[in-house]
Amino acid sequence: MESAQAARARLCDPDYEVSAHWLIGEDGRSEALVSEAERAWHAGRSSWRGIDDVNSHSIGIELANRGTHPFPEPQMAALEDLLRGIMARWNITPAGVLAHSDIAPDRKIDPGPHFDWQRLARQGLALRPQAGAGAGADCDTDFSQLLAAIGYDPAQEPELLLRAFRLRFRPWGYGPVEAQDIRLAQGVLAAISADGA
Repeated sequence: MESAQAARARLCDPDYEVSAHWLIGEDGRSEALVSEAERAWHAGRSSWRGIDDVNSHSIGIELANRGTHPFPEPQMAALEDLLRGIMARWNITPAGVLAHSDIAPDRKIDPGPHFDWQRLARQGLALRPQAGAGAGADCDTDFSQLLAAIGYDPAQEPELLLRAFRLRFRPWGYGPVEAQDIRLAQGVLAAISADGA
């Protein structure tokens, strides 16, 4: 959407059948749109770790951003504050902080390649792949199996899953699966295991 106002109008219009618990504007202003105890319609048709009704199992945060530029500092700072509170209130670990592109790779690419996942990971607000995991990885490893173990929907096309994984962990990557993708996926699995998720 072009602005937080446009996003809010869309999220509050029943004709679009989409909503979110929170909306964070470019200026860092956070607005609660749906009570966290209620179900919102932010995820749509999606899947994660075998859960097909992600809307009923998640808190949706929308960030006003067209997806073509980095997210402004006030917006990122507001997101960090909001995430800390949500994670504490609902006992969510870093492994439980997901992107729309993770849960619906056939329909969504947000927050996109300009989103700073590493910044969140450094603060324990998102998953950080464990360094050194998968040091012996090679391209014979079944990458699809690794992604399914992480939580991605194995029913999705492998190319979509690779794109979704890279949007999150290696946005500069392109082409077929590489050893670096496999090492990263193994690092993600090791971090999930350490996270207790």
